Amino acid sequence: MTSKELANMISQLALEKKGQDITIMDLHSISDITDYFVIITCGSDIQTKTVANHIEKTLRDEKITLYHREGMNKLNWVLLDYVDVVVHIFRDETREFYALERLWADAKVTKVEEDADLRVVPGKSN
Repeated sequence: MTSKELANMISQLALEKKGQDITIMDLHSISDITDYFVIITCGSDIQTKTVANHIEKTLRDEKITLYHREGMNKLNWVLLDYVDVVVHIFRDETREFYALERLWADAKVTKVEEDADLRVVPGKSN
Protein backbone atom coordinates (compact mmCIF):
# COMPACT_ATOMS: atom_id res chain seq x y z
CA MET A 1 0.00 0.00 0.00
CA THR A 2 1.37 3.43 -0.91
CA SER A 3 1.43 6.27 1.58
CA LYS A 4 -1.27 8.05 -0.45
CA GLU A 5 -3.51 4.97 -0.30
CA LEU A 6 -2.90 4.73 3.44
CA ALA A 7 -3.81 8.40 3.95
CA ASN A 8 -7.02 7.88 1.96
CA MET A 9 -7.86 4.73 3.93
CA ILE A 10 -7.34 6.54 7.24
CA SER A 11 -9.62 9.37 6.13
CA GLN A 12 -12.34 6.86 5.23
CA LEU A 13 -11.96 5.15 8.61
CA ALA A 14 -12.37 8.52 10.33
CA LEU A 15 -15.53 9.17 8.31
CA GLU A 16 -16.95 5.83 9.47
CA LYS A 17 -16.82 7.15 13.05
CA LYS A 18 -18.12 10.61 12.11
CA GLY A 19 -14.78 12.42 12.13
CA GLN A 20 -15.21 16.00 10.90
CA ASP A 21 -13.27 18.49 8.79
CA ILE A 22 -10.92 15.79 7.53
CA THR A 23 -7.90 17.11 5.65
CA ILE A 24 -5.10 15.22 3.92
CA MET A 25 -1.93 17.26 3.55
CA ASP A 26 0.66 16.10 1.00
CA LEU A 27 4.08 17.00 2.42
CA HIS A 28 6.21 15.10 -0.16
CA SER A 29 7.73 18.14 -1.77
CA ILE A 30 8.17 20.31 1.32
CA SER A 31 9.31 18.03 4.16
CA ASP A 32 11.26 14.88 4.95
CA ILE A 33 9.30 14.30 8.17
CA THR A 34 6.50 12.28 6.56
CA ASP A 35 4.63 11.98 3.27
CA TYR A 36 1.16 12.90 4.54
CA PHE A 37 -0.69 14.36 7.49
CA VAL A 38 -4.30 13.32 7.98
CA ILE A 39 -5.99 15.89 10.22
CA ILE A 40 -9.34 15.10 11.82
CA THR A 41 -11.60 17.05 14.18
CA CYS A 42 -13.81 15.37 16.79
CA GLY A 43 -16.53 16.92 18.92
CA SER A 44 -15.91 15.06 22.19
CA ASP A 45 -13.33 13.05 24.08
CA ILE A 46 -15.36 9.89 23.50
CA GLN A 47 -15.44 10.48 19.75
CA THR A 48 -11.71 11.28 19.68
CA LYS A 49 -10.95 7.98 21.42
CA THR A 50 -13.39 6.09 19.18
CA VAL A 51 -11.87 7.46 15.96
CA ALA A 52 -8.31 6.78 17.15
CA ASN A 53 -9.13 3.24 18.28
CA HIS A 54 -11.00 2.47 15.04
CA ILE A 55 -8.07 3.61 12.90
CA GLU A 56 -5.54 1.79 15.05
CA LYS A 57 -7.48 -1.50 15.21
CA THR A 58 -8.36 -1.58 11.51
CA LEU A 59 -4.78 -0.87 10.44
CA ARG A 60 -3.41 -3.41 12.93
CA ASP A 61 -5.78 -5.99 11.40
CA GLU A 62 -4.30 -5.05 8.00
CA LYS A 63 -0.78 -5.63 9.44
CA ILE A 64 0.11 -1.93 9.24
CA THR A 65 2.44 -1.02 12.09
CA LEU A 66 1.79 1.90 14.40
CA TYR A 67 5.19 3.28 15.39
CA HIS A 68 4.11 5.84 17.94
CA ARG A 69 0.97 7.06 19.66
CA GLU A 70 0.50 10.11 21.88
CA GLY A 71 -2.36 11.93 23.55
CA MET A 72 -4.71 9.12 24.55
CA ASN A 73 -4.73 10.35 28.16
CA LYS A 74 -5.95 13.91 27.55
CA LEU A 75 -7.66 13.34 24.16
CA ASN A 76 -7.45 16.95 22.96
CA TRP A 77 -4.78 15.97 20.39
CA VAL A 78 -4.11 12.33 19.55
CA LEU A 79 -1.20 11.57 17.26
CA LEU A 80 -0.87 8.24 15.46
CA ASP A 81 2.47 7.86 13.65
CA TYR A 82 2.59 5.39 10.79
CA VAL A 83 5.91 6.93 9.58
CA ASP A 84 4.78 7.75 6.02
CA VAL A 85 1.43 9.02 7.32
CA VAL A 86 0.95 10.88 10.59
CA VAL A 87 -2.61 11.19 11.88
CA HIS A 88 -3.62 14.18 14.01
CA ILE A 89 -7.01 13.84 15.75
CA PHE A 90 -7.99 17.11 17.39
CA ARG A 91 -10.76 18.56 19.49
CA ASP A 92 -12.11 21.75 17.82
CA GLU A 93 -10.35 24.32 19.99
CA THR A 94 -7.00 22.49 19.92
CA ARG A 95 -7.01 22.22 16.14
CA GLU A 96 -7.78 25.91 15.85
CA PHE A 97 -5.02 26.82 18.32
CA TYR A 98 -2.23 24.79 16.67
CA ALA A 99 -3.40 25.48 13.09
CA LEU A 100 -1.27 22.86 11.33
CA GLU A 101 -2.80 23.87 8.01
CA ARG A 102 -1.31 27.35 8.42
CA LEU A 103 2.07 26.03 9.58
CA TRP A 104 2.27 23.79 6.51
CA ALA A 105 0.55 26.22 4.12
CA ASP A 106 2.68 25.14 1.15
CA ALA A 107 1.33 21.58 1.26
CA LYS A 108 -1.16 20.31 -1.27
CA VAL A 109 -4.43 19.92 0.65
CA THR A 110 -7.26 17.47 0.02
CA LYS A 111 -10.51 18.04 1.92
CA VAL A 112 -12.45 14.85 2.58
CA GLU A 113 -16.19 15.38 2.48
CA GLU A 114 -18.85 13.15 4.04
CA ASP A 115 -19.70 11.74 0.63
CA ALA A 116 -16.03 10.64 0.44
CA ASP A 117 -15.38 12.88 -2.55
CA LEU A 118 -11.73 13.94 -2.39
CA ARG A 119 -11.17 17.55 -3.50
CA VAL A 120 -7.65 18.89 -3.96
CA VAL A 121 -7.08 22.43 -2.74
CA PRO A 122 -3.69 23.84 -3.77
CA GLY A 123 -1.45 24.98 -0.94
CA LYS A 124 -0.72 28.66 -0.62
CA SER A 125 2.74 30.17 -0.66
CA ASN A 126 3.64 32.55 2.12
